[in-house]
Amino acid sequence: MTFEVSHLSARYSRIEVCHDISLEVGNGEFLAILGANGAGKSSLLGAIAGTVAAKGSIVLAGRRINLLSSHQRARAGIAFVPEGRRNLFAPLTVNENLQLGLRLSPESRRASIRERIIELFPILGRRGRQLSGMLSGGEQQMLAMAVAVAREPSLLLLDEPSQGLAPIVLEEIALAIKRLRTFGLTLLLAEQNHQFASGLADRFIALQGGEIVDAGDKAALESRERVAAAIMAH
Repeated sequence: MTFEVSHLSARYSRIEVCHDISLEVGNGEFLAILGANGAGKSSLLGAIAGTVAAKGSIVLAGRRINLLSSHQRARAGIAFVPEGRRNLFAPLTVNENLQLGLRLSPESRRASIRERIIELFPILGRRGRQLSGMLSGGEQQMLAMAVAVAREPSLLLLDEPSQGLAPIVLEEIALAIKRLRTFGLTLLLAEQNHQFASGLADRFIALQGGEIVDAGDKAALESRERVAAAIMAH
């Protein structure tokens, strides 16, 4: 499965926030989208997911999906974990949130998918009856990813999963994201935290002012100086 974006521009009302972005991600590849606050990372993911107005071409597994609604894109194989874990329902339990995520999967597969998810995030199995709003930040992030993965997407969009989490919790989240490779996912990871992203992604693009200002492989991603220069570029 190849995912392609061509000449994508995104806007809020009359304000264009991403400009003429093109990228291609291969099957099972992890791409980091780096940039400071306001660089356009979240807007780009929202445009791909269908929650932000955009023009341009978006092709998933050979199918052009940019004219589809966000719900139709979800059914086509896109799962989005927005910043702040906004795909969770705080008044619902962990189990109830997972059940919502499983609704897009065939009924015959739901039990096996849930079993794989609990293997990936064991803490969720122990927190099943707890309200998701009462979980720690790290546990909420794991649940948010679990709900997305429950749909068995081909493309997963993660927006700032490291936000607000302590370093020791970040290690757990990073390990969980690495394990997502066993699901055969292609992943776009929007991050400010370069160190967190460099341990996960295969390559990167850097955004500044809604435009791609640099791109590189894993070796380039691991160069703090290069990435910092790209993010601060004019």
